[in-house]
Amino acid sequence: MRKYLPMAIVGLSILIITSCTHPQQQSNTSSIGVEDTLRLLVIGNSFSNNATRFLPDLAIEQGKKLKLAKAQIGGSSLERHWQSVEIAMNYPDSSKGKPYNGKSLLDFLTSDDWDIVTIQQVSMLSCDTSEYRPFAKYVYDYIKKFQPEAEIVLHQTWAYRSDAKRFCQITEGTHAQSDEEMWQNSRRAYHTIADELGLRIIPVGDAFWSVCSGEHRYRVSPDFNPDGLVEPNIPTQKNSLHTGYYWRDNTLRMDSNHANKEGEFLGALVWYGFLFEDKPSSTSYVPEGSDTTFVNYLREVADSILL
Repeated sequence: MRKYLPMAIVGLSILIITSCTHPQQQSNTSSIGVEDTLRLLVIGNSFSNNATRFLPDLAIEQGKKLKLAKAQIGGSSLERHWQSVEIAMNYPDSSKGKPYNGKSLLDFLTSDDWDIVTIQQVSMLSCDTSEYRPFAKYVYDYIKKFQPEAEIVLHQTWAYRSDAKRFCQITEGTHAQSDEEMWQNSRRAYHTIADELGLRIIPVGDAFWSVCSGEHRYRVSPDFNPDGLVEPNIPTQKNSLHTGYYWRDNTLRMDSNHANKEGEFLGALVWYGFLFEDKPSSTSYVPEGSDTTFVNYLREVADSILL
């Protein structure tokens, strides 16, 4: 097991069916007809869960029909997903072959006729093309064996926040030194594998970088001193797309990797526009507690990335 895989891996499987159709919104342009249901299977980890959290809300608002299933393992790489397949094939009764809350990947692949199945790499290894091989191809072939008509798509994950302590592995023993370097190398790796397998990419990572490098990006305060904070106070994190600082067990903690609510919403906007071929700016949904002005800016970013 590679050193970047957590010692304890938690399986997650979710099934969401969205079938609310609003007559006044049926004129939206989409390759999916208003009477059709888009059946989407997401194979990933916490990053895919982040990026699809608000997808059902956008689908409902826009009158789209969506069936969404998630086969996820926290912190999981493509290699880890493939390992579970191998275990399930060789040891059918082993729980290690059923890491998705007691289900195997085969259980998901044979549970419906999926239109789109997505895969992704774990973020820490997303910059190292060698870590995708041969497992991306193995998973691709396995999906096609049971879902020959499904389109397989790569979900491009995002770079960590600029104040992260550590960035992705570029090659074994070498890591990116900044969020920009992580984005550049991760993007290169995703596109390399997409070209090899002939896959489209959901460009969430590009959308994140557009925000994180733009005028409205999060900026680290030069005067920040974590030792001077008292719970529940946290540093100003205006326009951050990442979780950042938070309190737990009387300790100030930092998560520079996962998306916060606004990052999750940006991810969902990109997924929505990609899947339904509809402009994210056509939506009006705002996550509870989010700043409407910033959210509308995120819609513009998602539009521009999908052009």
